[in-house]
Amino acid sequence: MDTHDWRVERFEAERPQLQAMAYRMLGSLSEADDAVQEAWLHLSRVDTSSIKNLGGWLMKVVARICLDMLRSRQSRREVSQDASVPEPLTHAEDVIDPEQEALLADSVGLALLVVLDTLSPPERLAFVLHDIFDVPFDEIAPIVERTPTAARQLASRARRRIQARESADDADLSYQRDVVEAFLAASRAGNFDALLSVLDPDVVFRGGPRAVATSVSGEIRGAQNVARQFVGSAQVARAVLVNGSVGIVVAPYGRLLLVGTFAIRDGKITEIEAIADLARLSQLDLAVLPD
Repeated sequence: MDTHDWRVERFEAERPQLQAMAYRMLGSLSEADDAVQEAWLHLSRVDTSSIKNLGGWLMKVVARICLDMLRSRQSRREVSQDASVPEPLTHAEDVIDPEQEALLADSVGLALLVVLDTLSPPERLAFVLHDIFDVPFDEIAPIVERTPTAARQLASRARRRIQARESADDADLSYQRDVVEAFLAASRAGNFDALLSVLDPDVVFRGGPRAVATSVSGEIRGAQNVARQFVGSAQVARAVLVNGSVGIVVAPYGRLLLVGTFAIRDGKITEIEAIADLARLSQLDLAVLPD
């Protein structure tokens, strides 16, 4: 086997792991593929005789590429004043295979992808490499240009933001989650009566002008009227923590489009607000619900 064939064989053996890592860092299958392909170009140009651990070397190369891509993405958002909010997915050609990306997003966890996107690039990379792929901090440190101690702090800070366990009382979270999950289940199943059972008779729904997922702008009052807006929908919505309370995100393929917040009293939903304005989305504190 010549050198080129050996490189191809070894690279293809590592590709699934590299793509999984890149996807968790970038939240986009097409971008993950681009990062992995760029890593192949790096490999094709170097002398591999000095590389003792090719898998580890490739992981570091992909991580650096992903970090550069995340920083570039962040710079674009800062210029457009849309920082911390993923660009909405508006065209089918934005992804290589929508079905494959949907499966990947669901397996990773849509809520986790959305929350990861609120982290700084170094925080996201440190968390993904250490907490998901068990890369030691002394190997993460040179990638993020920090000391091992600082890299550990990056991952710890990211972990706190992702889990947000101290943001609300566990019993209160469980109570809110039961109501919101019942609302989502009834909505997905198209069960009008079940929706009515979790809505207060005087419930108010507010949807801003960019809340396209509900096709509603303005205010709707009354359980019957609000239930009609949600029956048969919420297929891609997932429960998350929004500013310390249980809410929902609508994020196809992990791309945040809308956040829903709820006011709950006596086991009934009294208010629902759909937020799709990018400026408001960027100000929300999103976190994954505790298990």
